[in-house]
Amino acid sequence: MRHHKPGTALRSDAQRNRERILEVALAELTRAADAPLSTIAKKAGVGQGTLYRNFPSREALVLEVYRYEVQQVAEAAEQLLRTRPPDRALREWMDRLARYSLAKAGLADALRAATSACGTLAGLGHGPLMQAVGTLLEANERAGTIRPGMTPEDFLLAIAGLWQIDPQHDWQARADRLLDLVMDGLRAGAPGRPASAE
Repeated sequence: MRHHKPGTALRSDAQRNRERILEVALAELTRAADAPLSTIAKKAGVGQGTLYRNFPSREALVLEVYRYEVQQVAEAAEQLLRTRPPDRALREWMDRLARYSLAKAGLADALRAATSACGTLAGLGHGPLMQAVGTLLEANERAGTIRPGMTPEDFLLAIAGLWQIDPQHDWQARADRLLDLVMDGLRAGAPGRPASAE
């Protein structure tokens, strides 16, 4: 006869429900900022009571979807560094960040509505993104592929223009140009860069 710790199965079920709600909410809010919570609950296969136990308000759900997505983007940094040279990993991660930021126009609208209702985006997901940027910059500095001394704060300031791009109008080409420009700036003055390339 197998013995389970009290509440273990319940906790894993609750965790699965929570993750399913977040996955469905991401898809639905990306499609439409005003997606009804009842639709999200139904597609996630949970009752509205379960949804509200996990996320007591629409704002709480939207902000948690944002945190969940930020975590996915942050974790991509380590995956890219394992399979690519550091400078390629950094540039591809910048693309991943741009896709996350811009392709989810519906989520952006939902976030704006949620944050106007409950404060500011400051600090949301800041930790995981800063860690990911720090890891990528350190790997590149060790490899001599970027100028030394760049901080995660410097990097995020340099790419801040991403959030000014209108996702409805040719954002992919504009994001590519901006990120190529930032990457060229990071490479300028790199110890491993040939003098003739300056």
